[in-house]
Amino acid sequence: MPPLRGAGSHPEAEHPEYAGRYRLQACLGAGGMGVVHLARSPSGLQLAVKVVHPQHATDPEFRARFRQEVAAARRVSGAFTAPVVDADPDAALPWMATLYVPGPTLAAQVKRNGPMSPAGLRRLTAGLAEALRDIHRAGVVHRDLKPGNVLLPDSGPKVIDFGISRPYDSEVRTETGRLIGSPPYMAPEQFQRPREVGPAADVFALGAVLVHAATGRGPFDSDSPYLVAYQVVHDEADLAGVPPDLAPLVGRCLAKDPAARPTPDEIMAALQPPSYEASAFVPAQRRPAPAGPDGPAEGAPAADGAATRIRSGAATHIRSGDGLPGGSTPRARRVLSARRALTAVAALLVLAAGGVWALGTRGGPEEGGAAAAGTAARRPAAFVPWRTALGSTAGTPSCSAAGPLLTCTGAGRGTVRLDPADGRVLWSHRDGTGEGAVPGAVPDGPVWTVVPGEALTAYDPGRGTELWRTDLAGYVDTPFPAGDTLLLTGVDGAAEGLDPETGKARWRHTVPGHRMPGYAWYDEGSRLAYLREDAADGATTLVTAIEARTGRTVWQRRLAGMLAPAGVSGGELVLTSVNDRAQTTELVRYDPERRTVARVPLPFRMVVPAVVVAGDTAWLMERGGTLLAVGVRPGAGPAERWRLETASGLTSAPVPGEGGRLYVSAADGRLLAVDAEHGTLLGQTRPRLREGKPAGAASLPAPVVVGRSVIGTAPDGSVFAVDADDPASW
Repeated sequence: MPPLRGAGSHPEAEHPEYAGRYRLQACLGAGGMGVVHLARSPSGLQLAVKVVHPQHATDPEFRARFRQEVAAARRVSGAFTAPVVDADPDAALPWMATLYVPGPTLAAQVKRNGPMSPAGLRRLTAGLAEALRDIHRAGVVHRDLKPGNVLLPDSGPKVIDFGISRPYDSEVRTETGRLIGSPPYMAPEQFQRPREVGPAADVFALGAVLVHAATGRGPFDSDSPYLVAYQVVHDEADLAGVPPDLAPLVGRCLAKDPAARPTPDEIMAALQPPSYEASAFVPAQRRPAPAGPDGPAEGAPAADGAATRIRSGAATHIRSGDGLPGGSTPRARRVLSARRALTAVAALLVLAAGGVWALGTRGGPEEGGAAAAGTAARRPAAFVPWRTALGSTAGTPSCSAAGPLLTCTGAGRGTVRLDPADGRVLWSHRDGTGEGAVPGAVPDGPVWTVVPGEALTAYDPGRGTELWRTDLAGYVDTPFPAGDTLLLTGVDGAAEGLDPETGKARWRHTVPGHRMPGYAWYDEGSRLAYLREDAADGATTLVTAIEARTGRTVWQRRLAGMLAPAGVSGGELVLTSVNDRAQTTELVRYDPERRTVARVPLPFRMVVPAVVVAGDTAWLMERGGTLLAVGVRPGAGPAERWRLETASGLTSAPVPGEGGRLYVSAADGRLLAVDAEHGTLLGQTRPRLREGKPAGAASLPAPVVVGRSVIGTAPDGSVFAVDADDPASW
């Protein structure tokens, strides 16, 4: 199959107004399979929606291939691809919606600007090798990697178009006699043995793509696809123009024998700093030496890990209350229309960061020092990790902690209270089993489960009996936890504060200036909740601070740009600013007393990052695994403090803990610990996959910290705890 051609004129029938519930706004391009439209989700997230051509919709084989494309795209994590948001392969015109990734294709970039520089080529090599590793780990062979299927956003290359990809275990095969792929980038075995194509074919395509990026042409060039096919099978690749330091590696990728080609991991290992430092991601694991009768052997770390811990000066700056990852969801919402933006703020906040419920209830730094000293004396000499399986249903559980309460939920599992010391199930309740259910709790109060769009149910923390239930059909968003109050917005635009003890409204009224407010942040110290709403033209954002318990407006200000509150620093509100492409471009610091605004540009544009603010530092975790630390005080030195490429694909919002650490969950079930001050990876757990598959959701629950335990969740349906004091032993 020749490469897809650019958009041309299309019949009006190929421009439907909707694909499912998504309104199509503009045509981004078209090819042999269908038309790609720009659209927005009901919450306003920018999407790219592929709608197949009508002539293909009646072809059973094509529908099978499209169904396979959807399945393959869903299996990969989304770190190096465009994540699938929704799809309907059985519709009259089958369609698939993915996250819109702004940026040119590699083909367009080379055509416009010429061959890439050697440094850019090395970065592209590393990024595409990581992408293939991620795709192959999900059990998928892409089979059509080419410059037109590589996007170049600021966050790194993304691989798109799984139209002819095939999972390893798929029963859908290429028809005999039909050539599927783009000849200049197809491996020899795709011409000779198409039914035996494996991951090595993608590595061959990578080599061909790199030659194109380095020279503007392919390694096998001809006007005839048949002659190209002959050259691919029989001739040596033309590597003239490829930088000498990369030419041997590219040549290995283009080997005729699949077994002679390097794996993506071998490609990344072959790239030396500064373009790719794989060794920087995973530190050497440190294990305590055997203890003698009088304690640890000489030179061994202490039992609690004190001798080997990497301590961080950031420990005094991180407050659990400041660490609410509430900024994670508004990132996409800032590009929304004013009304639907607010619906998504709280909904995705809860879905993307289950740990947010617990973090808001912990004390600040002035309390933390004394508390830490007291608990250190009571800690046992040894920590015993635990793991609890919550069932065989696919999906990653979500957990919340408040004081001694650890509550977890998951699709098909119900609500479960666990003992955080050993993981024992204290009680379980089969209600609240809907998809996306998220738990919450307040200290010395009830626990609850939210099933977005359906119901909010509260339970007695001791016995697990149901206390009350509220139907969420009359609300436009998910309940937002703010201390001992749950905040909601009604379909009429009125804000409401709910008492979690009784389920009764403490207050309900329209917030002046707002038509449909969305909750974006709660500050435990001031007990203020922050509401935001974009103007219809997206030029300004109305930000309002209210007392969560009473609903009283404390201050209100209209600020320039599409903004979302992300944290508090020195009494000033820190917001993120997003452009019209859903890219976070800067941090904004607003002083409500002086009514002054200061802006801190980010070193690069980030797509949908989760944000944590503590002291004068903000940590931004991008979906692709980039963790960035920046200073939020303008003029206090360079904004960027450090940057870590975790190579973790889809990740959760970061969660701060004692000792100056950040904790992050990965799609494959790993839990990572990062030094918050220096940006070094302190340790990580092993993957916990279900049937070899990472989490396929659009967002991941964040880990929670309970005393000495860091509690993570995994795609295999398990909840597990590791020692917060010694991440190197994980």
